[in-house]
Amino acid sequence: MAICNSVTRLLGIEHPIVLAPMDLVAHARLALAVSQAGGFGFLGAGYGDAAWLERELANLSQANAQLHQPFGVGFITWSLLRQPHLLDLALAANPRAILLSFGDPEPFVRRIKDAGALLVCQVQDVGMAIDVVAKGADIIVAQGGEAGGHGVSQGSFTLVPAVVDAIGDEVPVLLAGGAADGRGLAAAIMLGAQGIVMGTRFYASVEAAGHEAAKQRIVVASGDETLRSVVFDISRNNVWPHPFTGRCLANRHTQRWLGRELELMRREDVIAEFAGACQTGNFDIAPVIAGEAVALVRDIRSANEIVWRTIAEAERLLAGGSHWVTKENSAAA
Repeated sequence: MAICNSVTRLLGIEHPIVLAPMDLVAHARLALAVSQAGGFGFLGAGYGDAAWLERELANLSQANAQLHQPFGVGFITWSLLRQPHLLDLALAANPRAILLSFGDPEPFVRRIKDAGALLVCQVQDVGMAIDVVAKGADIIVAQGGEAGGHGVSQGSFTLVPAVVDAIGDEVPVLLAGGAADGRGLAAAIMLGAQGIVMGTRFYASVEAAGHEAAKQRIVVASGDETLRSVVFDISRNNVWPHPFTGRCLANRHTQRWLGRELELMRREDVIAEFAGACQTGNFDIAPVIAGEAVALVRDIRSANEIVWRTIAEAERLLAGGSHWVTKENSAAA
């Protein structure tokens, strides 16, 4: 059975598997690879590095000249408010969708709609979902607390059905947080979602822009080796608005400063050390921004293989077949 629904039709894709717009990690190569595999790739524009965005949009357009694969661009909404011209830069590349998260989308809705792009809004509670639907969202991403990067605490397993119940059939919902294989996709659909957004699983892919050392840490980590805190935000002088905290892999730096955040704010030497570690890829100090799904990631694979293994397993499960991941072949997940 093929998993076709309103999300696949809206996005013009074969499989309801979406690449999370991970800041800097989800660059043109990874976004295109996911889209070529039948999923949907978002560029991770993050905080708004104009030079990076221009380069990656150009790379994507050049590589996509013959392929014509749909793609999108994801922004941190409160940061985009500081550089609203970056939305025009993204829209000029004719993306299928713009994803906005962590802030009020209203200032950007009309520009996105007038450009012919879909508005995808990521939310972390039911109230946010109701609000963005009223403001014109075409697709909702319900992000549970298991997700890597910024978010809040409610888990996907309760958030997704609550959002679906609140907004009905008006707008399709995608699950984000905790999904890394076909079991996650099948579960999301059973919860009422129409697909999944995966970040951590695609971070540990051949095409992802992250450091190889970061990818290897994801592969060997267990789910209880992640934590949600403000330590890495303080360390990079980029404290987020309430109620958002960030999930990353625990390391020596978080062990040292968790619970000592006020002291950390005054330690310019530590903040300088942190900046250097991010530049050199010293992940004893620098963060690997990943979610609890690290427990399900056991290898580094191509984006194409990740997509087709995920969809094949989900289709088998939804058709009533047994789960095919055994101890011997669990690396397939």
